Amino acid sequence: MAAVISRRQVLMGGAGLAAGLWVAVRLPGVNAAPRQTPFVPNAFIHVAVDDAVTLTLHKSEMGQGAHTGLAAILADELDVDLARVSLLMADEDPAFYPDGGQMGTGGSTSIRFSWDALAAAAASARALLVAAAARTWQVEPDACRTDAGRVLGPDRQVLSYGELATLAQSMPLPAKPPRRAPGDYRYIGKPTPRVDNFSKVTGQARFGIDVMLPGLLTAVVLRPPQFGSALERFDASAALKLPGVHKIVAIDSGVGVVANGYWQARRAAQAVKVTWRPGLPVDDVLIGTLLDAAVETPGSPARSDGDALEVLASSGPTLTATYRVPYLAHACLEPMNATADVRDGRCEIWAPTQGQTRARGAAAALLGLAPEQVTVHTTYLGGGFGRRFETDFVLDAVALSRAVAAPVKVIWSREDDLQHDFYRPAAVHRLQAALEGITPVAWWQRIASPSIQSRLAPDTITAGVDRTVVEGARELPYAIPNVAVECALVDLGVPVGYWRSVGSSGNAFVAESFIDELAHAARSNALEFRKRLLTGQPRHLKVLQLAAARAGWEQPLATGHGRGIAVHMSYGSYVAQVVQVSVTEGTLRVERVVCVIDCGRHVNPDQVAAQMEGGIVFGLTAALYGEVPISEGSARLGNFDSYPLLRMDQMPRIDVHIVPSDEPPGGVGEPGVPPLAPALANAIFAATGQRLRRLPLRLSA
Repeated sequence: MAAVISRRQVLMGGAGLAAGLWVAVRLPGVNAAPRQTPFVPNAFIHVAVDDAVTLTLHKSEMGQGAHTGLAAILADELDVDLARVSLLMADEDPAFYPDGGQMGTGGSTSIRFSWDALAAAAASARALLVAAAARTWQVEPDACRTDAGRVLGPDRQVLSYGELATLAQSMPLPAKPPRRAPGDYRYIGKPTPRVDNFSKVTGQARFGIDVMLPGLLTAVVLRPPQFGSALERFDASAALKLPGVHKIVAIDSGVGVVANGYWQARRAAQAVKVTWRPGLPVDDVLIGTLLDAAVETPGSPARSDGDALEVLASSGPTLTATYRVPYLAHACLEPMNATADVRDGRCEIWAPTQGQTRARGAAAALLGLAPEQVTVHTTYLGGGFGRRFETDFVLDAVALSRAVAAPVKVIWSREDDLQHDFYRPAAVHRLQAALEGITPVAWWQRIASPSIQSRLAPDTITAGVDRTVVEGARELPYAIPNVAVECALVDLGVPVGYWRSVGSSGNAFVAESFIDELAHAARSNALEFRKRLLTGQPRHLKVLQLAAARAGWEQPLATGHGRGIAVHMSYGSYVAQVVQVSVTEGTLRVERVVCVIDCGRHVNPDQVAAQMEGGIVFGLTAALYGEVPISEGSARLGNFDSYPLLRMDQMPRIDVHIVPSDEPPGGVGEPGVPPLAPALANAIFAATGQRLRRLPLRLSA
């Protein structure tokens, strides 16, 4: 069962883990240090003298199943029962930084970037235990083998890992330990129950909102009503007279109300009179005007194959289209929350965060402390989707704990969350393409969008191109000789951030819908048209063909029914989806989604399928309902009544198929989302003849 523990406790033995065998795991991007130096790994494997096996790692668990997958890799390479493996969430610490120089979870990297290094470290631990047994029995290591946490020797000799752990710790690390043969795996590649199922079902799992500390107070924050507005003054005299209220104070994000409990704080907040300085008077009309102007202005080249503009200018009739995608909220089911305790020149934080390093750095900067004076403990996350990479909810708790000199848990309401998000950017796409017969010879696309990276990673913007704006567009896989993709960045004054599958979430909708338009213009079957253009992309082609076959692509449908298809690569994985719909008297029903994924080597097929299913639900919610209306400088959202999620009675049948593959592992948390919207839009076109170029998808009367 996964647990939460501090690295400090581990190294001091405070968790009962000091005795036994330690092996350091250094993930890509971290230079290995000599073993006699202080610990500088970004993960630990520990085999205790009582046979317990512990993996301390730096990846957050937000429902994606990373902890189960990592535990299975360890169990197979170490050759122990999975039930014996505990995963402990490390505190933020430079010792746990992989590629990118920070501790965080996103981009579908948890398993694919950790697999080989973790497996090698587990193989080293197993080799050390075998060597210890061989020394004990005075035999060669080749005369020994392992079996479920034991070393077996000649003459039926048996020693448990726990009995060998102390001796193994004193032995030199093997230069190239043998890995177990895949045929000997008990867990990798096989359906495996999640290691956190029991703790979640029984309520033992601790999410951020569950944190309890001695003397803990609870707070809510009154936030500005407009983007860019700020506090001018407030009157809390009436609110302070209410029972249970401790303090009401101005902080950077608004007015914090600290009380004994959540409802006392919320009631007091309603009694505070606040005056705000005006913010930005942005609304949907202005946003549309600015995006339309930007898409008419030459952008920065993100891809330039051949000379698309010249070919388009010299061609006969061309196909043009404008596509629009809206702002989207994350809507994590666990509301934003964090707990902080600031005292005695230190800060301790408990948070459901995807960005431990960012949270630690932001807290240190706010308090004027060194990062070493700030400790970040990671709890379970009730959904992340990129939203919990931000630090705003953490800084609320830090600021209010400092103000009252006591531990404070800040809890956002659903309305707070939806109205003060860092949204998936809205964008407008202008496209033009030329056909020669049934073959596209030129493709030009300009994307006008706000920039995520200008706030979060400005050094990654190169020559005016934000990679998140063009990802999934500039990687267009089709064999078109002349391709141009441009990036036109525009600041609209609305906060934006990472959203599940980031740029691919909208760009796949545009690219796969427009390729369908080209197929229709060429009077070609949408599947056959794609296949001709993907002969040089075998992994795209394989998932596409398998999805079509499993969906019965060639089988005729009744009037008012339709199928649509889409294929997209993101985060190292290739996904094709076929959506089947019916439209009766103007009412759309999504009946079935067939999904095929090639994610290379994978640990747990059940978890891959679950992530595809979750991505489809996430993508279907966005495609049918998702948009953030902006009026008078504010997001006009309340609760799930105004930002609906897909309901159980609206769920289609979902069939997921995983392509067997020996390719390097790809991601699975994000890639299920991008193909859904275009496959759905293409199905609607097949059923009704309506080509919908704007999300969310709405049938015309």
